[in-house]
Amino acid sequence: MDFVEAAKRRGLARLMSYDIHKNDELWKRFAIAAPYLWLLVFFLAPFAIILKISLGDPILAQPPYSPSFDSDGSPAMSLGNYGFLLSDKLYAITYIRSVVMATITTVLCLLLGFPIAYGIARSSAATRNLLLLLIILPFWISFLLRVYAWMGLMNNHGVINNLLIWVGLIEQPLQIMYTDFATAVGLVYSYLPFMILPLYASLERMDMDLVEAAQDLGASRTRAFWDITWPLAKAGTIAGCLLVFIPAMGEYVIPYLLGGPDSLFIGRVLFDEFFLNRDWPLATAVATVLLLLLVVPIVLLQRAQASDQEHAA
Repeated sequence: MDFVEAAKRRGLARLMSYDIHKNDELWKRFAIAAPYLWLLVFFLAPFAIILKISLGDPILAQPPYSPSFDSDGSPAMSLGNYGFLLSDKLYAITYIRSVVMATITTVLCLLLGFPIAYGIARSSAATRNLLLLLIILPFWISFLLRVYAWMGLMNNHGVINNLLIWVGLIEQPLQIMYTDFATAVGLVYSYLPFMILPLYASLERMDMDLVEAAQDLGASRTRAFWDITWPLAKAGTIAGCLLVFIPAMGEYVIPYLLGGPDSLFIGRVLFDEFFLNRDWPLATAVATVLLLLLVVPIVLLQRAQASDQEHAA
């Protein structure tokens, strides 16, 4: 009887272990499938809808674009909107200006954000928390109010011009507002925290003993920075550049308010095509090309990061 009871207990234990293992496998599969399901529902499905609209024609109806199939079931889609984008120089200029402005914004944020993030990472715990709070504090204020504040600073009778006139450096107000300079200032100010925080996360985990060891072996501070600090912070640099470049590329509010109504940036073109011209097919074609332009730097940076990881391994 004892032998039978022991066999029953052993079989029950194996069954319970099998059930637990099976449940763990199910949870693992669910955890892996959840992000892909999220991308499918909230990225691929909307993108498919946008792509479908971009292949139609504008019509005076609701919705303001032609159906994808005729009444007899034959497809009624064309690449005419994309051909129009390629033939009209205005859109090419707009894309180039947007890429250049987003690149300038990203480079300036990196040049300003890296020393700030490095200083925060190397400060004491109490000072570090205070500095991080100061970085995050602007997010507690409305984005639109912060842009309006820059309008008050940079207009012809704003704080900057009045201060320069009072000091005696200029006699007439400088035209700062409604220029690309004002747009760049607003973009750098708005997206600088998105560069600082990923850089801080990488630099805070860095072991400073490596830098000290490199200097003890005769490396200068510059050589230690490029050989030790920069490679270890590269992941944060890539993340910060993507977090800045992608939203800056399609920004609408800052170029419109600080750059003026005539500023040619892709966000303004999208707004005009959607809400003023009511040409949804052309607007979605512009958005599709913008998405493809954003995919290129993402793929290049991911390949560079994977290559660095392979060399490190």
